[in-house]
Amino acid sequence: MRPAAAAGGMVVAVLLVTFGAAAAAAAAAAAAPAPALVLRRAAPLTGLERLHELDRARFAKRNDGVAEFGLQGLPGIYYVFVTLGSPPKEYSLQFDTGSDLMWVSCSSCSTCPQINSLGIPLEFYSPNSSSTSSNISCSDDRCKDAIKEGYSVCQTSDSPNTNQCGYEVAYAEASTSGYYVSDTIYFDTMMPKENEQAGSSSASASVLFGCSNSRSRNLQTDGIVGFGKSAPSVILQQNSQGVSPKAFSHCLTSSDDGGGIVVLGKVVKPGLVFTPLVQSQPRYNLNMKSIDVNGKKVRINSSLFTTSNTRGTFVDSGTSLSYLADGVYEPVISAIDNAVPQSIRAFSNNGQLCYIVPSRSNLSLFPVLALYFEGGARMTVGPENYLLLKGAYREQESENLMCIGFLRSNELEGYQHITILGDLVLRDKIFVYDLEEMRLGWANYNCSLLNKTTVPVASGSFRRNTPSYCSGLKALVVAMTVGIASCWVHRQEY
Repeated sequence: MRPAAAAGGMVVAVLLVTFGAAAAAAAAAAAAPAPALVLRRAAPLTGLERLHELDRARFAKRNDGVAEFGLQGLPGIYYVFVTLGSPPKEYSLQFDTGSDLMWVSCSSCSTCPQINSLGIPLEFYSPNSSSTSSNISCSDDRCKDAIKEGYSVCQTSDSPNTNQCGYEVAYAEASTSGYYVSDTIYFDTMMPKENEQAGSSSASASVLFGCSNSRSRNLQTDGIVGFGKSAPSVILQQNSQGVSPKAFSHCLTSSDDGGGIVVLGKVVKPGLVFTPLVQSQPRYNLNMKSIDVNGKKVRINSSLFTTSNTRGTFVDSGTSLSYLADGVYEPVISAIDNAVPQSIRAFSNNGQLCYIVPSRSNLSLFPVLALYFEGGARMTVGPENYLLLKGAYREQESENLMCIGFLRSNELEGYQHITILGDLVLRDKIFVYDLEEMRLGWANYNCSLLNKTTVPVASGSFRRNTPSYCSGLKALVVAMTVGIASCWVHRQEY
């Protein structure tokens, strides 16, 4: 590596689905919306040090002896608004692909914070105020499934009675406990223009979630919604009811403010490539095979990509940056630096490799990375993804200080042998989490153009009694821009 000198409107979208008439008996089937949620980013993708601190908090280790139920780290940097109960009430929930449990602060919690650290009031769910709410007993099959995955306990002191199905979850710097309830969840959608019922509509279904009697003050939203691989993940619950396929997709915009969409279903797009998920691991782990920089394979010991409980690669939308394992980071960063023209000055800024770039349009001078996975799936990561704007260079306001957003995994305690592909490399790609076939797919896509594009969505695998005309789904994407000032969680602190 060449020596470096020392250096002193978020996008909101909703997807629509229309059912094609695959069977003659259902040729006149009416259009129906697909369940979808608006995805908002809780912290702008700017400020390398700030993002690094968020990631360190997410993957920190607890030292107080509290048991962890299949979950580590604070929830992700994205959140959604979810409507629950009858009459319906809206709650802000952290969106987390790294966990399975959905929970909301309960009205019976006397020690829960009433406002977050920004002074914004938090909402509380009241089972007694919802006519569709019901308690979950320890004998309920859903409770038994959650117990198998480590998300349930029975006869807990936080339960209204000894037969109530309860839960306890400990995060790195936060925790929650309570009991399970079942109630109605609503998904906002938009109907196709050609449909006679054009305009806003909503779909509803039953959902099991935690009613929190105890929670940490470190969490800034009303709760968490887990989109993990195991019960009681929301996506698996909705699939069991025939509401959605056993899959979900998301598309994150490349703007600094982030944001995007998440839809319950499989987006279909030409160019989608898939690689198997590692079923023995709780996260969305993949088997990475090699890394290229500008078409040249980086020399890395293949054993460093081996997957185990302490090694391997996983995708996590809740991680801001991306982290390369020991033995992977050094050769990759060196290969990037060697491919950058000498005319672009390199700087070391707080231990991170940065460059003085005349303008952001000059990013084409930087190399393109290609990550290869099992089955030959290729993921490209361009400089517009892995370079973060540090600010204007002090000597020339027209010059930008751009820093590489790949960091060392050993900066996260216990993760030194693990590569984490975070928001940095997930942007401007459609990602499909196919839990039916246990695979992850992606394709490059300009997510900011969703307001001009029709995206097809596959039906996936519903319950057996789902009508056969559920094939040939098409999703119409509608997007709007929201300013930073209108989004309070943009300024949240953990």
